[in-house]
Amino acid sequence: MNTVISAKDIKDLLANGGDVKNLPACAILTPSAKDLLYDLQRHGDLSVGQSAGTSNLATTTMAPAKLLTSKSPKSELQAFFNSPYCRNLKDQLCDIGRRLWQREYVDGNGGNIAIRVGEDIALCTPTLVSKGFMKPEDMCLVDFEGNQLAGTKKRTSEILMHLQIMKRQPKAVATCHCHPPYSTGFAVAGVLPPTCMIPEFEVFASVAIAPYRTPGTPEMGQLVGELVDKHNTILMANHGVVSWSHNHVEDAYFKMEILEAYCRTILVSAQLGVPAKTMTAPQLQDLLKIKQSLGIPDPRHGLKECELCDNAEWRPGVACAVPLKPESVVGLDADAEKAVQAITDQILAQMK
Repeated sequence: MNTVISAKDIKDLLANGGDVKNLPACAILTPSAKDLLYDLQRHGDLSVGQSAGTSNLATTTMAPAKLLTSKSPKSELQAFFNSPYCRNLKDQLCDIGRRLWQREYVDGNGGNIAIRVGEDIALCTPTLVSKGFMKPEDMCLVDFEGNQLAGTKKRTSEILMHLQIMKRQPKAVATCHCHPPYSTGFAVAGVLPPTCMIPEFEVFASVAIAPYRTPGTPEMGQLVGELVDKHNTILMANHGVVSWSHNHVEDAYFKMEILEAYCRTILVSAQLGVPAKTMTAPQLQDLLKIKQSLGIPDPRHGLKECELCDNAEWRPGVACAVPLKPESVVGLDADAEKAVQAITDQILAQMK
């Protein structure tokens, strides 16, 4: 039987001078253990009880002491680009790229990913390379104007969109763009997925639609950037989806899995021949409180319960469980009705 390792096991290992690189290859890691290892890799966190130098994984992936900028000396930028810390981030980009490709969220050489690594610099994926087969040495370092600072391959042609998100949203530490079929179907149709159906979607995603512009242009980046103050997942009309995270690049990818599963599920439910059941306003309000506590933006934060859910534009007929506000109910125009009736009477009289 495979050994199950928890976060506590890892903390105990580090506290006793162990090395997480020596964990059994066949071990099963609990979700909390995976999160702890990820944080160690990303931050070089030594606060779990070990002394400096105890864990090779932690000490070799510590962030640089000085925050670099695009104005830093070229030698410092190049040294950072080739550092173990940056190598770890490159590995993460490759890992997320493989997961996008394996889930069929990208085709050909589509999709791109970026990680903020300084005040105005970012690490990003290259252009014209399948996301499923990238190597760490393929990655690129760019400034926030899109100028390439390091890397042998050319940076992604859509980097300006990622950079606009990071400029407009200071919390954004990572971005992910791809073309998941069900979500992209909504983007092509210009339809926002309905709300009030599945908790994970309500808590972790906040979706908007950006109008179409040619991919890679400043205009496309500007339109997406205008939405990221209150949304972390943007449907790009006739194109795909882009998401950002205030945690890490894997979290930006998680937004894609959550959105794609949600879009697929509601399309299935729309074919079952019965109206989909939606959660109540108090139930949604509870989820939004969780969302706000996690630091995830949503334009519905602060709204009254009667304003939270409106699926009137969802064509398969999903209705919100919250009654419409009186002022939003469209009534009949009495004068117009009288005029229509008078014309109808005249036509019937002439026919007789």
